[in-house]
Amino acid sequence: MDNEGRTRHDIEHAPAPARRPAVRQGRSQMSHIVEPIPGPVRDAPETSRTVAAPRLARHQIRLADGHLVGVSVAGEGIPLVVVHGFSAEGFLYAQTLSRLVAMGFKVIAIDTAGHGNTQGLPADGHSLSDYSELLGRIIDELGIKHCILAGHSMGGRLVANLAAQRPDRTIAVLLIDAIVGDTWDKMVYLFRVAPPLLAGVSAALVVDSLGVIPLFRDPKQAAKLLRLVTPTLAGHVVRPWRLAGPMVSILRSRSSRYALNELSHHHVPVFALHGDHDLPVPLRTARETVDRTGGTLVTIESAGHSWMLRDPETFPAIVAELMEGPLGEACVTALRRAGARSDHPTPAEAEKLCLWRGARIRTLTPLDHGVVTSGKHRRPRYHWTIEPAHA
Repeated sequence: MDNEGRTRHDIEHAPAPARRPAVRQGRSQMSHIVEPIPGPVRDAPETSRTVAAPRLARHQIRLADGHLVGVSVAGEGIPLVVVHGFSAEGFLYAQTLSRLVAMGFKVIAIDTAGHGNTQGLPADGHSLSDYSELLGRIIDELGIKHCILAGHSMGGRLVANLAAQRPDRTIAVLLIDAIVGDTWDKMVYLFRVAPPLLAGVSAALVVDSLGVIPLFRDPKQAAKLLRLVTPTLAGHVVRPWRLAGPMVSILRSRSSRYALNELSHHHVPVFALHGDHDLPVPLRTARETVDRTGGTLVTIESAGHSWMLRDPETFPAIVAELMEGPLGEACVTALRRAGARSDHPTPAEAEKLCLWRGARIRTLTPLDHGVVTSGKHRRPRYHWTIEPAHA
C-alpha cells in the first residue's frame, strides 16, 4: 500500500520545520530509550502559505593542484557536506538540500570525481580511497574545519572512509542506503569473481531510479525532477566512459569494516538511514553498520534505494527529529569542543566555529539565503522508525 493516506498511531508526518537556531539541545531521554521509535514525532497539517525556498549556488572551482571540482552551496550554520551516489551529482538533491538550508545548516553538495562538474581522476586513480582523498582535499580547500558528513549509496562509502581518517573533524556521519556493511563486502567479492553480477545490480539501480519520477501521482514534482535529471543524463550520454572509473573502484575497494571499525573506535556518531525495499543494497547492510559502529538505525518503510530523491521532504524531517536527540547532542558536543560558550549558538556563531578563518566557502555562498516562492509544505511521503544506539 502506498504510504500516502496511512497513519501510525494517528500521527501524521510533519513538514520540515522553518529555519531554527543551528543547534538545539537533544532530549536527554533519547539515550535511555531501548525500543524503536516510530516516526514522526511531530504533528502539523499541510499548509498553502507562502514559503521560503533557499536557492543553491552552483560553482566549478579549481583546487591548488588544478583539479576542477563542482560544488553547490547555500545557507548559514553548521556545515553539512552531502555526497551523491553513483552516476548522480550533488545538484540532483537540490530540493532536499534547500529544506536543510532552511533548518539552519550550511549545505555543501560536492560532485565526486568523474561526476557532475568534477574532473575525473588520473588513470591510476582506481580505488575508493582515491575518491575519498579528493573529497578530503576539497573540504580542506573550502576551509571547512568541522562538519557533518552525509553520503548516499557510493557517497556513503566515501564519507565513511573520510570520517575514519579524520574523526576529530567529523561531527557525525549520515549513511543513506550506503554501500557499507558485511553483506555489501561479500557482494563485492562476488562481483570480482562474476562481474556480470555487478551489471545486474546496476540494472536494479536504473529501475529504482526510473521509479523516482512520479509522472502520474505528482506531475509538478515530476517536472521538477526531470529538470534536475536531464542535464545529468545528457552528460552520461556524451561521456559514458566517465562512469567506468567509479565502477572499477567499487570492484577494487577494500572491505568497509576497516572504516567502520575506526568510526567505532573513535566514537564518531553514525546514523544509517535505509529503505526497507532497497534491492541493490539490502537493509541488512545498514543493520550490520550500526551493529559495528554502535550507531542509530533509521528504517524508511516501503522505500527503495533512491527514496531521498523521490521525496524531498522525508530526509529533512528525519534530520529534524534526530536533531532533537542524538544528532543534536553530537552537534552540541562538537561545538563545545570547538569553543562554543552556549549550547544554543546562532547559525552565524556555529558556522564561525566550524570554518577556518578566511574560508573559501564563504565567498561561494550566496548572500541571500533564499527566495520567497508560492507553494505549500507537504508532509513526508514515507514513514520511518528510529532504533537508538545500544550501549
